[in-house]
Amino acid sequence: MEYQFNGLNDPINGLKFDDEDFLSTGEQSAAPFNGLKHGSLDLDVLDIPFLPLSPDSLDFTPSSTASYEAESPDDQNSDPVIKFLNQILIEEKSYLPDSLSNSSIQVGSHLSYSTLDGFNDNANFQVNLSGRTGIFPNMITDSESILQFKRGREEASKFLPTENQLIIDLEQYELPNKTEIISLDAVVKEEEDRTEQFNNGSRGRKHHQREDSDSENVERSRKQAANYKEDVELSDMFDRVLLFRDACCDANADLPTPMTTTVQQALLPSGSTGGRTRAKKNEKKRETVDLRTLLISCAQSVASDDRRTAYEQLKQIKNNSSKTGDVYQRLATVFASGLEARLAGTGTELYASLVRKKITAAEKLKAYQVYLQASPFKKTCIILANKMIGLMASEANTLHIVDFGILYGFQWPILIQHLSQRPGGPPKLRITGIEFPQPGFRPEQLIEETGSRLKKYCERFGVPFEYQAIALQNWEAVKIEDLKIRSGEVLAVNSLFRLGRLLDETVVDDSPRDAVLNLIRSLKPNIFVNGVSNGSYSSPFFVTRFKEALFHYSALFDMFDSTLPRDNPERINFEQDFSGREIINAIACEGAERVERPETYKQWQVRYGRAGFKQLPLNQEIMKKLKHKVAAGYHKDFLCDEDGNWMLQGWKGRIMYAISCWIPA
Repeated sequence: MEYQFNGLNDPINGLKFDDEDFLSTGEQSAAPFNGLKHGSLDLDVLDIPFLPLSPDSLDFTPSSTASYEAESPDDQNSDPVIKFLNQILIEEKSYLPDSLSNSSIQVGSHLSYSTLDGFNDNANFQVNLSGRTGIFPNMITDSESILQFKRGREEASKFLPTENQLIIDLEQYELPNKTEIISLDAVVKEEEDRTEQFNNGSRGRKHHQREDSDSENVERSRKQAANYKEDVELSDMFDRVLLFRDACCDANADLPTPMTTTVQQALLPSGSTGGRTRAKKNEKKRETVDLRTLLISCAQSVASDDRRTAYEQLKQIKNNSSKTGDVYQRLATVFASGLEARLAGTGTELYASLVRKKITAAEKLKAYQVYLQASPFKKTCIILANKMIGLMASEANTLHIVDFGILYGFQWPILIQHLSQRPGGPPKLRITGIEFPQPGFRPEQLIEETGSRLKKYCERFGVPFEYQAIALQNWEAVKIEDLKIRSGEVLAVNSLFRLGRLLDETVVDDSPRDAVLNLIRSLKPNIFVNGVSNGSYSSPFFVTRFKEALFHYSALFDMFDSTLPRDNPERINFEQDFSGREIINAIACEGAERVERPETYKQWQVRYGRAGFKQLPLNQEIMKKLKHKVAAGYHKDFLCDEDGNWMLQGWKGRIMYAISCWIPA
């Protein structure tokens, strides 16, 4: 609110003193003293605008009833401020010296108007002063008080609103027609605009706590919106991948038309038939190098410790390798890293750094989704395992699953959905997840998150659920009482492609693999489902192991090359990060640090028989559906067949995965 003081703004003229000898010398001085002249007191040098006075209140004597208010339309709003400043002037007056207090300044009784026409610019006064001592200090003190009052008024007006916002004109104010729903993104954007305007308008101020708080609130809102959007997308992705929403993924869905499916065609670039991509005409021709032969030759140089030849071959391999090239160019990038680490003796450190790299469930799921769409290997194994477990627990009140190597638990959401559809209601589901501890301060964090995710699926489908997490480096050290097995429940033990990471008798006398199988047999499960990676690259001889690993992963990379575009980021991620980590461990590590020790399915069959298990026959109805799905929904070079109650899967005649069911003999 601005205060208008339009009256008496010019300096006061015409002040006259009745008594002429007020100076101590008794002489009249014509020289100016601070702008005051004898006979005519000139206050021009002070340049003090006087406040407009009301004729009814002309007493300047400091008192509680003195009024310094200006008659203006805003007087009602300014009254508290004026009173406050008036009180300050009164308090200042009370601190005057005794010499000034003895001077009887009678302003009210001896003040006469010469001219006062409304709010004239000139006013003449006659002041009779009976006291002589200290007159000039008194006048200067009054002037300073008025100056302080003026400055206080100006400072106070800065803090007052320009208009009274508490008064609403109901005749002009219109309510909105309806309440509009504003999206969260719009709110966040509006908050950002307001914050930006606030920051631009408050530059130079000392207090930034409010603007910092607003910035934090906007940032928090943005993060919450982003996290909510990401959670929704991840939830949809989890459902689409883990619940097998695609027709080619559901074992109960109708069979698709023969040969190449729309899923495969969507993954391939336009114009591609699923074969290798031809090089562009304008691409620079590179020297033809047989990378497969060169890799094997380099491995032989490393084995014989011929470092000079090995480094020359490695240089040639790196010059001709590419993460987005053909099969062996992509393989060469990973195998060259393993050979180089083996030469430098840093294989263990390199693998440990890859293991410590935290991979979230969402990142794993994206790579897992591409793998499921490109090949039927994991998908058919999961369907077979869940169907066999479901048949065994068709009349159970409680189903207890002990999963050795649960990891992210991608296998179980589809089983939870099927259990919820069981006639008579779903049974209670208990899952005990056993996994290797994760590096860091929370070794059980990964499998605890898996349990939370599975719990949400059970709540969603109405299946009673109980979860227990066990993070242990040595799985053979698990005790029966740790599993909390209860009488009357159907017990199923499951392990898909994870027992091959346990040490065998070539490393320690008491094989951890045999110890875990003995533990499982002592549990007396109703069914034991085990899936294995069919490989021979666990030989203690380096060159033999290198060749077998090269042949195994060349088939895997060739399968990707026939079903996925070469520039697919998820494919590159899966090949370089997931498969690459296994390759480096197999060729660059030795002893107990080498955990990639796969065996053929026939070797596993001998091991199961030695541990006291007998094989269960596969359900032929389920096998018939799975075979049809692989033949009708995937590339023609995929195979799905049976051998001695083992379901075998492979690529171009090479068996890569196998699964079977067992019970204690």
